[in-house]
Amino acid sequence: MPEVEQIEMTLEGFNHLKEELEHRKIVVRSEVAERIKVALSFGDLSENSEYDDAKQAQAENEGRIMEIEAILKKVRVIDNDEISKTNVTLGSAFVLRDEATGEETQYTIVGAKEENIFENKISSDSPVGQQVLGKKKGSVISVKAPIGQLKYKIVKICKD
Repeated sequence: MPEVEQIEMTLEGFNHLKEELEHRKIVVRSEVAERIKVALSFGDLSENSEYDDAKQAQAENEGRIMEIEAILKKVRVIDNDEISKTNVTLGSAFVLRDEATGEETQYTIVGAKEENIFENKISSDSPVGQQVLGKKKGSVISVKAPIGQLKYKIVKICKD
């Protein structure tokens, strides 16, 4: 039997997915069912865009529920003890300084399913994530970008 591929994830990401799953099963399912019920009350389904929209929303919600359940079956939650203060590991928060501009930004390295650039959570599979994993404070990394090679220095590592 083939080994199931594990998805590494922080505890925060795992809890977020569980909350989303519960919300979709309880709240969104109920809301969509109500939309379908209302749309059915309009009668003729052949030109009932409300019904079509509600059924589409139902399909999207059920698809996401199945996706989350599949992810949760494969998750290996990274224990807080596994997060290093000396090397960048999954779950580490770290500060990068752009060598060209001197600008410093804090990021957290997370599993691929947790990535959120708006919260400065970068995937361990991303180009930057791959470059910083295992590196120590003071290390300089180089990342290929459409505008050319970008260089960053790791100036701080901490547990998030």
